[in-house]
Amino acid sequence: MVKKIQLLLIASLVWLFAGFNVIKIGIDAYQNYVGILNIFLSIFIFLLFWFMVFGPLTKKHTQRISELNEEKQFFLKFFDGKSFSIMAIMILGGFSIRKFQLLPEQFIAIFYSGLGSALFLAGIVFWYNYFNSNRK
Repeated sequence: MVKKIQLLLIASLVWLFAGFNVIKIGIDAYQNYVGILNIFLSIFIFLLFWFMVFGPLTKKHTQRISELNEEKQFFLKFFDGKSFSIMAIMILGGFSIRKFQLLPEQFIAIFYSGLGSALFLAGIVFWYNYFNSNRK
C-alpha cells in the first residue's frame, strides 16, 4: 500500500521507462532514414498521440487518483483496468511487429520515435503532477 499521491510517481516512472525504451528503438532504427520528411512524420505521430491519447490520459488519471477516497492505495491503482489492457496490447503489438518483422524498419524509426516521445512526455507530466500535488 502506498499513499495515493505516490501513484502519480509510479505512473511517472512507468511512462518514463516505457517512453525511453520505445524512443531508443526508434532512434536505433532511424540511422538509415534521417530526412526532413521522416522527422516531420515523427513529429506528426508525436502530436497525434500526445493530443489524442497520452495528454488526455495524464489528465484523466491524475484527476482519478486525486479523487480516490482512501489515502492508502494498492500500488497498481495508478491505472485502471482499461489502461492496463491498452498498455498490454501496445506492448504485445510492438513486440510482435519487431519480432516477426511485420513492418519495415523505416516505419519503426518514424513511428516509434514519435510514439516514444509522447510516452516520455506523459511520464514528465505525471512527474510534474506528483511534485505539484506534493506542494499543496
